[in-house]
Amino acid sequence: MEIDREGLAEFLRHRRQALQPEDVGLTRGQRRRTDGLRREEVAALCHMSTDYYARLERARGPQPSEQMITSIAQGLHLNYQERDHLFRLAGHAPPVRGTGSEQHIAPGLLRILERLDDTPAEVVTEIGETLRQTRMSVALTGDLTGYSGPARSLGYRWFTDPATRARYAAHDHDQLSRIYVSGLREVTARRGPHSPAAHLAELLLEQSEEFRKLWERHEVGLRPASGKRFMHPEVGLLDLQCQTLLDPDHSHLLLVYTAVPGSDSYDKLQLLSVIGNAIR
Repeated sequence: MEIDREGLAEFLRHRRQALQPEDVGLTRGQRRRTDGLRREEVAALCHMSTDYYARLERARGPQPSEQMITSIAQGLHLNYQERDHLFRLAGHAPPVRGTGSEQHIAPGLLRILERLDDTPAEVVTEIGETLRQTRMSVALTGDLTGYSGPARSLGYRWFTDPATRARYAAHDHDQLSRIYVSGLREVTARRGPHSPAAHLAELLLEQSEEFRKLWERHEVGLRPASGKRFMHPEVGLLDLQCQTLLDPDHSHLLLVYTAVPGSDSYDKLQLLSVIGNAIR
């Protein structure tokens, strides 16, 4: 496929001008005169330089990579049809849907997440890959979006990286191990032997004796409790409630963590808010 530079430029300009600051979690200043978002705002949302993005809108510069197009689609809050159209304009085949490894977050789910900035919340895939976090989520668990390869999955890190387990109360480790294995077995059966879940299971069968022993039990149907206990290196134990919102079309989960008002964990979350502000 060849890039349609003019079509790409026009589509990007139209989508940028159609978005308002409040649509993407930004504050509208009193002196704003721009119709829609500014180029520098979109560039920041897409994690690229303003100059690079501006050249795309002017039908100039090199052909953007698939990774760049993925970032632009998410930054502009495109739906799946718009995202696929953007890929084609850029000269790339759209990602295959329905594999259970979809990385693009639906705009509605993303808008909810952006309004939870003062609450620990994250969007994860069905194999435990964190796609986006609020600043409070980063303060609670660290930045989980920077991993690559199989380590992007919490389940993989759980069985291969001791530092991951250190973030959770030791008393819960055995049960969490069983839950991760049970969940991965269910996803593997649902998605098939060539799926990302099946590949993850193969890797863990090779690398973790604990995983092998639990896999041999063929346990399914185990689900985590609504309460989760985190061990934070600065504030200690936090006993939180986890509420889950499912996007059934793309198997994404929005996880939101809260504490009972007046509890010790509630006070610790307030302290973490200060840490979260420092991360910004």
